[in-house]
Amino acid sequence: MKKLFCLFTLSLIVCITAVRAQRYQEDVSTILKWDKMYAPPANPILFTGSSSIRKWDDLERTFSSYVVMNRGVGGTVTNDIIYYADKIIFPYHPRQIVLYVGENDLVEKGVTADTVFNRFKNLYKTIRNKLPDISIVYISIKPSPSRIQFLSTARQANSMIKDFIAKQRKIAYVDIFNLMLDRNGNPRKELFVEDMLHMNPDGYAIWQKAVRPHLIQK
Repeated sequence: MKKLFCLFTLSLIVCITAVRAQRYQEDVSTILKWDKMYAPPANPILFTGSSSIRKWDDLERTFSSYVVMNRGVGGTVTNDIIYYADKIIFPYHPRQIVLYVGENDLVEKGVTADTVFNRFKNLYKTIRNKLPDISIVYISIKPSPSRIQFLSTARQANSMIKDFIAKQRKIAYVDIFNLMLDRNGNPRKELFVEDMLHMNPDGYAIWQKAVRPHLIQK
């Protein structure tokens, strides 16, 4: 009976994840159509994750000395990126992956730092199963002013992910959380656009400086 209950619970989780992820099918379909119109570069550095990646409009120009590709999908949580990995990660045969996931997970009901951490581990395993030797860069969850009530959870999740990454190979943890706090430990509002969730060029400048040293040339 216990085994049947576990199987039922797992099936329910899979179904819920699939239903949720369908919300982004249109965005992913647009990406795939774009790929048919314009052939993606071979073995790019692939940036993927939620809207903070998708809205990095000058990503290719910012890292013009590298071959980079933006495949962020706005609004996604970690499980969504796992669900769409076969469409927005693996087909590009990236030589390196830069991830920003986890922030949107925080606002889901019942989500804790452990939840975010375990979802990250599942994404990491998903990537490693297909690409065991690839270099990965994980950008820490940022401290958005509009989500200040989740600041403590974000800090805890970041700490757990950082400790996990320290024990792995070919993956770097990039701490932008502390770089985006003022001297009092509050989010720096001047780094964000009006919604206090997404960043302006000053915010992205911090990310660019923090991420660049971890990128690899061909």
